Amino acid sequence: MPKYQNLDRCKAYFELLNLPKLEISHALAENGPDRLKRYEIPLGAGLTYNYAAKAVGDSVLAKLEELAAEQELIPKYQALLNGEIMNTGENRMVLHQLARGRLGNDVRSEGRSLSEFYQKQNERVSHFAHAVQSREILGSTGKAFDTVVQIGIGGSDLGPRALYLALENYVRAGGNSPKMKAEFISNVDPDDAAAVMNRVDPETTLFVLVSKSGTTQETLTNEEFVVKKLASGPRALPAPRKHMVAVTSETSPLANSDAYLDAFFIDDYIGGRYSATSPVGGVVLSLCFGSPVFEAVLAGAHEADRAALEPAPSANAAMLDALIGLYERNVLKLPATAVLPYSQALSRFPAHLQQLDMESNGKTVNRDGGPVAYETGPLVFGEPGTNGQHSFYQLLHQGTDIVPLQFVGFRESQLHDDIEFQGSTGQQKLNANLAAQIVAFACGKEDQNPNKCFAGGRPSSLIYGDRLTPQALGALLAHFENKVMFQGFLWNLNSFDQEGVQLGKVLTKQVLGGEMPEHLRAFAELLGAAPENT
Repeated sequence: MPKYQNLDRCKAYFELLNLPKLEISHALAENGPDRLKRYEIPLGAGLTYNYAAKAVGDSVLAKLEELAAEQELIPKYQALLNGEIMNTGENRMVLHQLARGRLGNDVRSEGRSLSEFYQKQNERVSHFAHAVQSREILGSTGKAFDTVVQIGIGGSDLGPRALYLALENYVRAGGNSPKMKAEFISNVDPDDAAAVMNRVDPETTLFVLVSKSGTTQETLTNEEFVVKKLASGPRALPAPRKHMVAVTSETSPLANSDAYLDAFFIDDYIGGRYSATSPVGGVVLSLCFGSPVFEAVLAGAHEADRAALEPAPSANAAMLDALIGLYERNVLKLPATAVLPYSQALSRFPAHLQQLDMESNGKTVNRDGGPVAYETGPLVFGEPGTNGQHSFYQLLHQGTDIVPLQFVGFRESQLHDDIEFQGSTGQQKLNANLAAQIVAFACGKEDQNPNKCFAGGRPSSLIYGDRLTPQALGALLAHFENKVMFQGFLWNLNSFDQEGVQLGKVLTKQVLGGEMPEHLRAFAELLGAAPENT
C-alpha cells in the first residue's frame, strides 16, 4: 500500500528549495530549438505537452522525478484505479476514469462490476439518443425533439457545457449540422431559466435534469420553474415531465419515477466536476452530436488516462505538468495560473478547469484531516486568445505578480473555413499571436522608457495538436483531471470532496427557513431574502 505523507516530509522537496533558479530567457536564447524538441511529451490523441518555456532545467527536473518517486504517484494512481478508498472525507472510491475504460482491477460494489454498470449506462444513453434522433421517441404533442436543455449546476453544467461548445463547430465541418441544439440552465437566478425558455419551443424541447442526489436546491428550483412554464399558457403541454429525463443516482428521489421520460444513472464514485465523461455529459452530447462523437471523447480520455500510468515523469505529461505546477506554487511561490486556449471552441474550458482545480485542491488540511504548512491549489482563471490579449494580459506581462500560463493551440481550425487577408489566414494570425506571446512572456524586452520595458521570466507551457477533434478534446480533459489528481497526491490532499461548498448551503437553508443568527438576518433582510413571516 502506498505511503501517504505531507509534502514537507519529503527530502526531495527541501532539496528543490535550494536549487538555483533558471532564467527562461537565457535557456531559450541559448538552446531554443533543441530545448523545444527535448522538453515535450505526447499526452494522447495527437496532443503534445511542451514545457520548453517553463522555468525548469535538468537539475530541477531530476529532483522533481525524485519527488514523484518519494510520493509514490504511480502506485497511488494504480490504487485509485483498483478501487481503493481515495475520497477519505466521504469514505468513497474515485472512479471517473473507469467511466471511459478499465485500466485496473474489476472494481465491484454490492456484488456488481462497476465497469459493466458504467458501460451499460453508456449503452442506454446511446440507444435513447438514437431513438430521439430517429423520431421513435416524440414530445407529448407528437412533435419531434430538436432542442435539448440541460438543467444542472456546478459539475452538472460546467464540463458538459464546455464540451458541447468545443464540439459544435467540429460537427458542422463538411456541411453537417448538430442533430439537436443545446441550451443550459444552471443559475438559480430566475433570469437564467426565463431567458432560455424564451428561446426554445416547448413542444420540441427535451430537458435533461441532472442531480446525483436528486436534492440540489438550484436544480430542483429550475425544474419547477420549467414545469410551470410548460404547463401554462395557450400552448400548455399535457405532461411537462414527459419532456424530461433525469441523470441521477439509483437511490435519489428522481430515480425510477414514472413522471419522467427516462432516467440514466451515475453513482457516488464519480464526483460532479469529474462527471463530464459519464451520462452527465453523455446524454446532452449524444443527443446533439450522436453517440459516436461522445464515444470518441471517451476514447481520447482513456488514451490520456493510460498515458498517465507511465512511471517516468519525463514521459508522463500529466504527472510532469503537476510537478512543474507544484514547483511554481511551492518553490517559486506563484499564487495563480492562467489557462489560455487559442481556440474559440474552448471558450468555456477555463471555467470548467476553475472548478476542477480549485474545488479539488483548495484545501488547508491533508487527506486525514491534519493541517498542511505549505501552499496548495492555485487560483485558476482564463479566457480564449486573442480576446484575453486585449483584456488581462497587461497584468500578466507587467504586473507585480508572475502568473504561470498554460496555452492550448491547434495548427488547423475546426471548420476549415478561413480567408486570407494581408498575406495570411485567420488561423495563421491566431497562431502567430500564440507563438509571439510565449516568447514575449519568457524573454521580455528592454527599453529606455520604463513604461515599455518588459521584465520577461514569465513561464508558460503549451499543449498543441493538429485540430480539436472529439478524441483530442477527451485527452485534453483527462490530462487536466490527472494533473489535478497528481498534485493532490503530492500535497497529500483529498482532491475528491468539496466541504467548502457545503457551509454556504447550510446558511442558505437557515435564511430560507427563517431561523438564523442576527448578523446573517441583517444581510438577508438587506437583500430581501428573509421570509416575511419570520
